[in-house]
Amino acid sequence: MSDYSLTTFDQSGVLTQVKYALTAVQNGETCLGIRAKNGIVIASEKKIGSILIEESSIRKIDNIAPYMGAAYSGIGADFASVMRKARKDVQTYHGRYMDRINPFMLCKQTAELFQEYTQSGGVRPFGVGMIVGGWDEEQGGQIFQVEASGTYYCWKATALGKGATTAKNFLEKRYSDDLDIEDAIHTAILTLKDSFEGELTEKNIELGIVRESDPKKEFKVLSQQEIRDYLREVE
Repeated sequence: MSDYSLTTFDQSGVLTQVKYALTAVQNGETCLGIRAKNGIVIASEKKIGSILIEESSIRKIDNIAPYMGAAYSGIGADFASVMRKARKDVQTYHGRYMDRINPFMLCKQTAELFQEYTQSGGVRPFGVGMIVGGWDEEQGGQIFQVEASGTYYCWKATALGKGATTAKNFLEKRYSDDLDIEDAIHTAILTLKDSFEGELTEKNIELGIVRESDPKKEFKVLSQQEIRDYLREVE
């Protein structure tokens, strides 16, 4: 019975529906985030199911605020719903305090939403995990991972999705605290390439970055031409 009940633990102390939600994330496309000494980068695979689909209509990385963005693994529709709530939280915070919400506070609120949906009747857990990257005016670049269970952590580098284990092993070998943003971009591409099935091109990955050198500290999703240039650099 616990397989069908959201709020009932099984004999091993597991909320089965939450476990299934985490499985949906593990089966999703790989995404990752890296914090450099002078910025952050998040990257994601983007697999198009058919040549008839307009590729620009599928986005694996999107802005939450001008200085913050997110990638996801799992169910796309759930991600869209969470992003609407997150963007509303950004505007609500600004309207109340006349200041911008930092990545930690936003991820805390998002994680609280996720956790609420693990213990409420008449709903199901979100089948999505998120990697949020943004700029904190006090802490600098920040990378957070928000899981379907409602847990969230700040990471130096992390990954979600089908290739997460391979990606984390790769990042553990390549990461250093003095990593430059350009090297972090190259590392992100090489990490995806290590577990990607087929040829990695500008059409099947997305990259989002924040550079400390940017006066506005804007979160920018790179164009296909920019990604193509970085792919040439790592060959």
